Amino acid sequence: MQVSKYLRKWFPVFALPTTGAFILAFVVPFAMGLYLSFTKFRTVTNATWVGADNYVRAFTENTDFLGAFWFTLRFTVVSVISVNVIGFLLAVLLTQAIKGTNIFRAIFFLPNLIGGIVLGYVWQLLLNGILQAWFGQDLTYDPNYGFWGLVIVVNWQMIGYMMVIYIAGLQNVPEEILQAAEVDGAGPLKRLFFVTIPMVASSFTICIFLTLSNCLKLFDQNLALTDGAPDNQTEGVALNIYRTFYGMQNHQGVGQAKAVVFFVVVAVIAYLQLRATRKKEVDA
Repeated sequence: MQVSKYLRKWFPVFALPTTGAFILAFVVPFAMGLYLSFTKFRTVTNATWVGADNYVRAFTENTDFLGAFWFTLRFTVVSVISVNVIGFLLAVLLTQAIKGTNIFRAIFFLPNLIGGIVLGYVWQLLLNGILQAWFGQDLTYDPNYGFWGLVIVVNWQMIGYMMVIYIAGLQNVPEEILQAAEVDGAGPLKRLFFVTIPMVASSFTICIFLTLSNCLKLFDQNLALTDGAPDNQTEGVALNIYRTFYGMQNHQGVGQAKAVVFFVVVAVIAYLQLRATRKKEVDA
């Protein structure tokens, strides 16, 4: 009881600064952005209410926005699967009794420390060099080149980070359970699929959420690697919103409306993913 009273007494001291910062840094800007999506404006001081016109224009003026959504969803599905599968397999390999595992962990993690713009330009030079040597083309020749180029870049950058999270989960799997499964006749694959993976379900929840949100919001690598070429066919949603807001005259409200739509879609997808994977944790 004394501890509870003590916590209630000092709770405002610790909670109010954080709550205030959250309101100022997230709630207020989000509310302003939501309001501006229903206006025509150049600055926040000269906004004119236009209702849902910006949302209508976002989907009807051209097909770029819907095309960017389709490209982003395809890219996200492929990247989330590949990053997590490869990251988990590397984690399994590097938790075995192999010499030099710490060195390999550091090597695989290093790409995550490189900024997205730098990473995109480096890989643009590398991939264009390969395509020029083999096919006499570059990333802007075919949208499939840009698509798979982005998949390669994101995998190279994110696999090491996901691997570290999976390693932390695998190291917390009790050795006694694995030994018991082996005594019961379970082979390596059965132990992996029926013992290890269910025991690290929480790691899958975290990694899938991180890869899903990062891939949906991809901007830096997209801008540096392809800049949407050819003909905006490799343009993600974030890049499309940026170009609408900053690159099209009198389209700030339309860009803001696109941003609100994108926020809602990302929030819904992330919520459904968290709900589905957390249910697996409970079932496990």
